[in-house]
Amino acid sequence: MVVRRDSAVGEQDPGGGRKTAKATNGAPNEAAVDGGKAAVKTSAAGKKAAAAKKPAPARNAAPAKKTASVKKTAPAKKTASPTKTAPAKKAPAESRTALVRRARRINRELAEVYPYAHPELDFDNPFQLVVATVLSAQTTDLRVNQTTPALFAKYPTPEDLAAANPEEVEEILRPCGFFRAKTKSVMGLSKALVENHGGEVPGRLEDLVKLPGVGRKTAFVVLGNAFGRPGITVDTHFQRLVRRWQWTEQTDPDKIEAEIGALFPKSDWTDLSHHVIWHGRRICHARKPACGACPVAPLCPAYGEGETDPEKAKKLLKYEKGGFPGQRLNPPQAYLDAGGKAAPPLGAG
Repeated sequence: MVVRRDSAVGEQDPGGGRKTAKATNGAPNEAAVDGGKAAVKTSAAGKKAAAAKKPAPARNAAPAKKTASVKKTAPAKKTASPTKTAPAKKAPAESRTALVRRARRINRELAEVYPYAHPELDFDNPFQLVVATVLSAQTTDLRVNQTTPALFAKYPTPEDLAAANPEEVEEILRPCGFFRAKTKSVMGLSKALVENHGGEVPGRLEDLVKLPGVGRKTAFVVLGNAFGRPGITVDTHFQRLVRRWQWTEQTDPDKIEAEIGALFPKSDWTDLSHHVIWHGRRICHARKPACGACPVAPLCPAYGEGETDPEKAKKLLKYEKGGFPGQRLNPPQAYLDAGGKAAPPLGAG
């Protein structure tokens, strides 16, 4: 009897064991497939179980207290930067008596430094001085001194200059700058002297300031140096220094004149003007004052604005203090005796 095999049967392997059952008709064994799926499921389940073993965070647990590893401290107060210093306290205001004493002491010190101080314009008479002073506006005394010899050689008197050809005067005065305006002024004042003062320069302030081109500064130069009548000459040097020394805070020349005049006896006014102006031209310059070579440094509130090193300051000195010629072609003998040098004529060297 033939038996038909419709179901899977096991085969014995040479070792006596059964081989994996084979499906009849070449179909895959369902058990094997199911077993493979189970293995995959088991592997996935294992991973889930491993993940499940990790401790889950406690629910509704109070948040852990932060450890005070670094305690918060109050912000430190800002300390002043080493480059920024607190503003210095203002020195107490100088009393009137102290100001007068300091101002007069400065003048005495300067009188010792410049015993030969004099007007730095060449002149032989009041007429030459008033003309030279008018010409000195917006230029140097040296340039005026180099120009006036030719002018006074051709026009020695007010009558001569008043009757001159303006074009010829302009050509002579060209080196002084603003020569047209200056020609008009000197010819105008010459005519005024001839018509109103008999060709003579008046010796009163109220008469001088009425002349064309003559203001209070020019008038005081003439009164103090041609007539011996005291006056304060408030030029740019004088204004700069008296403010540096804190003698005044005024900027108007007339007010400066009044305030400085009140600090000194009237007899000192002319020499005071020379001392201050000479010091401004030689040592206390506008841009680079030579503080390290200044004889009145201990009395100066502005000390330190310029070069304080003595050796470097010496190199800033001008005119005879620096070993150079002065501004006059024909200076007084006292100036030459003190070591001053005369300026060269126009066109020389």
